[in-house]
Amino acid sequence: MSDAEQPPVAEVRAAAEAVKAALDRHLAAVENRSGEDDPAVYQAFNELATAAENYDELLYERYDEVTPFEIPGAEDSLPPYTGPEDPSALSVLIRRDYTVARPDLLLGQAERVADLHPESPGAGLHAALGVLFGEYEPDEIASRHREFGLEEGDSTLWVAATDDPPEPGEWLDAPFEGADPQSVICRFDVSAVFDDDPEDDVRPAHRPGLRGHGGEAEDEIDEDDEL
Repeated sequence: MSDAEQPPVAEVRAAAEAVKAALDRHLAAVENRSGEDDPAVYQAFNELATAAENYDELLYERYDEVTPFEIPGAEDSLPPYTGPEDPSALSVLIRRDYTVARPDLLLGQAERVADLHPESPGAGLHAALGVLFGEYEPDEIASRHREFGLEEGDSTLWVAATDDPPEPGEWLDAPFEGADPQSVICRFDVSAVFDDDPEDDVRPAHRPGLRGHGGEAEDEIDEDDEL
């Protein structure tokens, strides 16, 4: 990077001072918060994130250095939490996407589980996937996906709070229609758009007083466990 493209030293230092001031405001808001979801804390958090992100960018442009902080953008933050303060039930919503990278491995694994021969009628990838997902838990397939000839895509996990646990069988016909981002306590997203190595990347999103991870919202989710 040429000197002409670098921000002035004074601009970098001013950005560092802005981070310090934002840290003081955030600590003061936390010390004087009125509850778990105090809007002043939420605002101070966002101001600190903005200041830190600006400093990080200028530091990199001027000195080719970075901070140890991973700063979420505004689009990555969870919306304000409107769920119960003391939830009595949780819904864990999970979506995982895969591509079939090795059809031969997938078919081979299915043949070991069931009497599924390539020459049998209907014995294709559709049948093999049905066999494997019927035999193994989704978490086991996720941890062993390469053995099954699958390649990981994006994934997301939401932990949502509720005061009214559903009746048995209530949500089975449409398990994901009721997913409300404002009831999400924490969220964990993995996507190739965040980093060159999607296996090492978990995109963080924060809600004041809570710890979680998150990224872009998903339109639907593939798996749901009611706890």
